[in-house]
Amino acid sequence: MMKEIEQVKISYSIFVEKDNGTKVNYFLFPEFEIHENLIPKQSIQDWHQHSNIEEVIVITSGAICIEVINEKTSEIKTYNAIDGDVIRVRHSIHRLTNKSQLDAKFIVFRFVPDGCDKSSIIKNDKIDFDCKYLNE
Repeated sequence: MMKEIEQVKISYSIFVEKDNGTKVNYFLFPEFEIHENLIPKQSIQDWHQHSNIEEVIVITSGAICIEVINEKTSEIKTYNAIDGDVIRVRHSIHRLTNKSQLDAKFIVFRFVPDGCDKSSIIKNDKIDFDCKYLNE
């Protein structure tokens, strides 16, 4: 496992501007992907679904609505999310909308889960070091 920090500059991201004006910077890695989105005011993304990946959205600025279609009843449920909220869309049929008068920003983390509970590893994987020998 690599111990060095990897910094990826925005200039190395894959930039896409979608038809609805959403601007996306994609950062692709072997085991996960992160993308930063700016969804313009009064815009709507297309309905879509992911069959294998998990998508986790963190709102960083503004407010968005996540609309989800219930596959059994065809009813639409709306989740309102604001700055700081986290949304897991799982395998739902969903779309994001920005009904406000301000642009909204969010970060999406995408990965392929394997069904194993790794929460204990995640919570406990930290090794403290006494760095008194450094000239700080």
